[in-house]
Amino acid sequence: MRIVDIISKKRDGLKNSYEEIYDLINGYLDGSVPDYQVSAWLMAVYFNHLSSEERVDLTEIMLNSGEKVDLSEIEGIKIDKHSTGGVGDKLSLIILPVVACAGIKAAKLSGRGLGHTGGTIDKLESIPGFKTSLSKENFINLVKKNGLAIAGQTASVAPADKKIYSLRDVTATVDEISLIAASIMSKKLAIDTQGIVLDVKVGSGAFMKNKEDAEELALSMIDIGRKHGRKMSAVVSNMNQPLGQMVGNSLEVIEAIDTLKGVGPTDVTELAEVISSRMLYLGGFSARQSEKEVYEIISSGAALNKFKIFVESQGGDPDIVEYPYDKLPVAKKIIEIKSKHSGYVKKIDTEKIGLASMLLGAGRAKKEDIIDPSVGLKVLKKIGDRVNLDETLVKLYINKKDYDEAEKLIHQAYEITNDKTEKEKSVIKIY
Repeated sequence: MRIVDIISKKRDGLKNSYEEIYDLINGYLDGSVPDYQVSAWLMAVYFNHLSSEERVDLTEIMLNSGEKVDLSEIEGIKIDKHSTGGVGDKLSLIILPVVACAGIKAAKLSGRGLGHTGGTIDKLESIPGFKTSLSKENFINLVKKNGLAIAGQTASVAPADKKIYSLRDVTATVDEISLIAASIMSKKLAIDTQGIVLDVKVGSGAFMKNKEDAEELALSMIDIGRKHGRKMSAVVSNMNQPLGQMVGNSLEVIEAIDTLKGVGPTDVTELAEVISSRMLYLGGFSARQSEKEVYEIISSGAALNKFKIFVESQGGDPDIVEYPYDKLPVAKKIIEIKSKHSGYVKKIDTEKIGLASMLLGAGRAKKEDIIDPSVGLKVLKKIGDRVNLDETLVKLYINKKDYDEAEKLIHQAYEITNDKTEKEKSVIKIY
């Protein structure tokens, strides 16, 4: 079939066959199909969406466009996790040591941050000496030895997705749920695991701004995963405020360590325990057993010790566990952003908090930007908290002299009213 006929079918709300999607995507990869035709098809998908079968087909085609990560050498149950991205999300640093202590193998490929959201690789690289560029052999050996390893994503996984995403970015078709689901799952399914737990963020700091879209995305990805033979679970979690208090690379490592010590923020602890429990459940534990196991692993100090082993095994300084503020790069200059009103925190525009952190140097506006691992911010007031005039809302950890724009964003992010506001839950729904 001609490419123009494939486009017109989707434009008219009809289904494309596997062969039609294959011809379109692979033609784009080899240069025989021009970008303007793929752009037209993406816009047709944006308005008419993909059926369940089309989502599965598109995922498989993008998955098969590149290398797969073969983990068959690693014995045991391998469960992966994925977050759709947020502000203050340091959960992988907490969860992977926990599940590794329970005997689940956690071999994770993670990315860097861009825009208002942080990246796991950036957080880990704030640890002196820590290496995220691992050979495949080293990566597998570390998982065999310790039960976990985290490395940077390889460009050879799902190259079709990377090329199509670049086109979506410039054609205003990024925020279509079918395309988001296929994009994420094409990369997650490239890793040889038995199951995947998804952390789908929703709210002002997330890609999905409302609960209905987040739930639809979660169910779409679960459907794709199950049709590709994976055990699947999803947690829809709150991103209407930053997760925890710390935002910024080394600061988030410190908060992850605090959580493993049992003294982390309640929302971080709760969400980490829920996702860890779901990973154990997919790995064969009963629901009740998985919750009990996670609690005991953290409270006994086993997860903290596993984190220390993980850091040392990948070249990092293990003394960060005992002396985080001495051994990690943390900016010495602290600026307090004070409230201009009294009342209760009604809303927080979390994206603005993330952008403020980026302006301080903790994130990237462009992929080539160099980040400062020592800077960031600490959020002291969350939704539902009482605030007095001139009370500190946020502390900035800075190296730059100019922090005016970051300060403006933080004041813009907070909505404070006289009416008492309910505190928000970190876990919204579990699938």
